[in-house]
Amino acid sequence: MVPIESRITILRRQKVILDTALAELYKVPVKRLNQQVNRNRERFPSDFMFQLTPREFASLRLQIATSKKKRGGRRSLPYAFSEHGAIMAATVLNSNQAVEMSVFVVRAFVRLRQMVAANIEFAARLNELEKHLETHEGTIQEIVSAIRRLMNPTPSRRRKIGFALPPARTM
Repeated sequence: MVPIESRITILRRQKVILDTALAELYKVPVKRLNQQVNRNRERFPSDFMFQLTPREFASLRLQIATSKKKRGGRRSLPYAFSEHGAIMAATVLNSNQAVEMSVFVVRAFVRLRQMVAANIEFAARLNELEKHLETHEGTIQEIVSAIRRLMNPTPSRRRKIGFALPPARTM
């Protein structure tokens, strides 16, 4: 069985699961899931579920591997369920399998939320490290240039120490 997390996708800036994946998890035909959803429309506000636009469906077609209409594929646009919509779908299906699987769906959404939070924390720490490097970069450059000056000293114009003979006179 494919992990539930891999079935969750981001559409319209929210994590959702498509009706085909949800029906498979709840072990009901997609047609039955959508019938129950349509019969209980008041339980599915727009933040629980929405129907994909033709453009969204076309962009997902390759990812969800739907068949062509001529070959018995989908004739309507799929629904996308948020975490709360997936739970509500389990309640309208009234099957033991749906109720049992809704727990797994909720846990999958929670795991994804934790992974996103961990990534945000990691990104914040990385930004902090970059700021520290930027402040230290100037200091490091000064040290490197000082070392280079010491390695290549400029010739000095000081007089040599000691006794110098006057130039010889010629007569």
